[in-house]
Amino acid sequence: MNNNGTVSQSIQNYYGKVLQSTKDLKTTACCTTEVIPDYLKPILSEIEDEVISRFYGCGSPLSLALEGKTVLDLGCGTGRDVYVASKLVGPNGHVIGVDMTDEQLDVATRNIDKQMKRFGYSKPNVDFRKGYIEDLKSLGIDDNSVDVVISNCVINLSPDKKSVYSEIFRVLKPGGELYFSDIFADRRIPRDLIEDPVLYGECLSGAMYIEDFRRILSDIGYPDYRVVTGHDIEIEDPDIELKVGMINFRSLTIRAFKLDTLEDICEDYGQVATYLGTIHESPHHFILDDHHTFHAGKPMLVCGNSAAMVENTRFSKHFRVDGDRSVHYGVFNCEQVSSSDTVNKGSCC
Repeated sequence: MNNNGTVSQSIQNYYGKVLQSTKDLKTTACCTTEVIPDYLKPILSEIEDEVISRFYGCGSPLSLALEGKTVLDLGCGTGRDVYVASKLVGPNGHVIGVDMTDEQLDVATRNIDKQMKRFGYSKPNVDFRKGYIEDLKSLGIDDNSVDVVISNCVINLSPDKKSVYSEIFRVLKPGGELYFSDIFADRRIPRDLIEDPVLYGECLSGAMYIEDFRRILSDIGYPDYRVVTGHDIEIEDPDIELKVGMINFRSLTIRAFKLDTLEDICEDYGQVATYLGTIHESPHHFILDDHHTFHAGKPMLVCGNSAAMVENTRFSKHFRVDGDRSVHYGVFNCEQVSSSDTVNKGSCC
């Protein structure tokens, strides 16, 4: 596995021929262990068993407020998240699934008509395209054409992650969102482990060092990302544990926005954001990240970046933001709280 083509071929073989269902996985890295949001459960119950049984993911990267939007799923596999997004965007939205593995795409495409009928759609609002997530232009995905990019435990498999992230932010509309789940490591993976096809296929040895991920996003112009959920990966296979035992792996669900106003630390402009409670899937609160939970109707002190994330994106109609960036008060104090609430901290730290 010493070049990009060899890596891609190895992954295609692993996911197309070696793995026939989630039971064939040797670790839990590519398995969803986090709690599925209640509003997604009825949709998942409508998805074909064949699509579910060959789904390999580590999270639930389906964001809110997707109705009528264009969603792109990178490494869509058999299409589970594409079909869930299909229901969320509704008949006037559109979902594109991209994958490079024939066997996975065969499952996805042969279930299109059945899924559309179950959802009550008169015509498909999904399409699947075979190709590489490092080169979305060759698949006809234009600049500034996508509202939300999702991906579920796939980007770690790419041999050229910087190209993937560059392509994501090329196709996102201004204010668009990357919302994805993936495996990250607390250090750079040694070369000999990267070249192990089983470790790579199990979503371990392709995992990015989290600080290198931060640097890539910063290099392409987006210095602030947010962790929504995360948990440690348990390595239960003794042979694999022996090889990677010194590395700590975490499954993270992350969001990042295509905003040109983001700064690399929390800055204080005296802004306050209030969630209006108008997203029907989440009327009582809105979770921006693992330390920003906005309770409906309750003002919350926020840094400039957090204000931009809810004011200059598709969430803008669901928030009221008081204040602007005309006056700067220095570094945002991460200990600031709203309404004497010691739980709801307002910071991006």
